[in-house]
Amino acid sequence: MNEFLLKPFSPSVDLTITGSIERHSANLMIRYDLHGDLTAVVIPSPTLAVRQHDLWKTTCFEFFLGLKNSKQYWEFNLSPAGHWNVYRFDGYRQGMQEELAIAALPVEVQQTSTTLMLTIALNLEQLELAEQSLDVAIASVVESKSGEITYWALTHPELEADFHRRDSFLIQL
Repeated sequence: MNEFLLKPFSPSVDLTITGSIERHSANLMIRYDLHGDLTAVVIPSPTLAVRQHDLWKTTCFEFFLGLKNSKQYWEFNLSPAGHWNVYRFDGYRQGMQEELAIAALPVEVQQTSTTLMLTIALNLEQLELAEQSLDVAIASVVESKSGEITYWALTHPELEADFHRRDSFLIQL
């Protein structure tokens, strides 16, 4: 199991995002823990989970899976409301398509007054990645109730927040 701490691109919010990622054969599990004053954060309310676009426009959790030694990668968007989407890219921000091999993503959300925990379990066989070496990036977008959007990632290698950069795919599985 790999534990992680996400770094805000602009550290103006009094929050922390930690979590863990683990892979057992074809099964990948990621847990995000958003800690802090959640009354100041926009947290979409749970609804019937459906595939949805533009989840990154408010609080959501993301991860990216890249094939080792390849430009191809997948972007996963997960809303605390249960909504989700997966996109496949041929290269850096190129050839974006919805990944139709995944018909549903089981997102589990638990919340207390100071912690929001989101867990995702993914069977890598759906993407024919069970036997592949993967590079992984973990990220989040957090919207405050004042309308400020903050971007969180394992690293921010450039002057602008950009989750798609392969040099931010720091975890190897």
